[in-house]
Amino acid sequence: MLGIFSIIKFELSRFKRTLLQSLVVPIITTFLYLLVFGQAIGRSVSDYEINYALFIIPGVILLSVFNESLNNSSFGIYLPRFTGTIFEVLSSPLSSSQILIGYVFAATLKSVLIGLLILISAKLLLDFQIYKTFIFFLTLIVIALIFCLIGFVIGMYSKSFDNLQFFPNLVITPLTFLGGAFYSISKLPEFFQSLSLLNPLFYFIDFFRWTIFGINEVSIIRSLSIMLLILFISFIFTLVAIKKGALKIN
Repeated sequence: MLGIFSIIKFELSRFKRTLLQSLVVPIITTFLYLLVFGQAIGRSVSDYEINYALFIIPGVILLSVFNESLNNSSFGIYLPRFTGTIFEVLSSPLSSSQILIGYVFAATLKSVLIGLLILISAKLLLDFQIYKTFIFFLTLIVIALIFCLIGFVIGMYSKSFDNLQFFPNLVITPLTFLGGAFYSISKLPEFFQSLSLLNPLFYFIDFFRWTIFGINEVSIIRSLSIMLLILFISFIFTLVAIKKGALKIN
């Protein structure tokens, strides 16, 4: 446990050095989304179960959590590979699973903190109560954990700093916007509804929205099953990649 806590402590100390940037940027982004989409556009949108500004809050939170989880985790493991200090970790008596737990746990903590701060920021602008508080916190942790695992894989296989941004910018962000983050898929033509159901991020957003407001577009059992399946696959794939030597230096 000492080795795991050492990794966590080191990663959190790095987070403190960029605390202002890490926390202020997502909060400002949240205010802009809620002001532009929620207030300006939301005034002309009236056919939703709840106020449109409230409807987009889960999507706004997860958009930041997705990207922060990927960035924190991928950069956290890529930097020691880039500088060569990864040898200090690889030469320690830590097992592959312990290394994985240390880095991913630290990244998950940071992402969950940012998600909660965005939620608090949203509550300052809009009055609402969380529908399922315990499940909400648990879901936020699981989602952050999944994307930290994916980010860890990105950090292991990236050859440059540019590679770190490829997946978040060109895959995750578009899928988030196309996954019902800012609209209900029921408003789409039938063909595009079917396409949306092929987007795994739709189930993350839909389940997360249910935990906050109690509304959902597909079965919560289906969404939960898909999330847990992706969590299992991500963990196994990441662990196998470490054991096969993916933590080598560029």
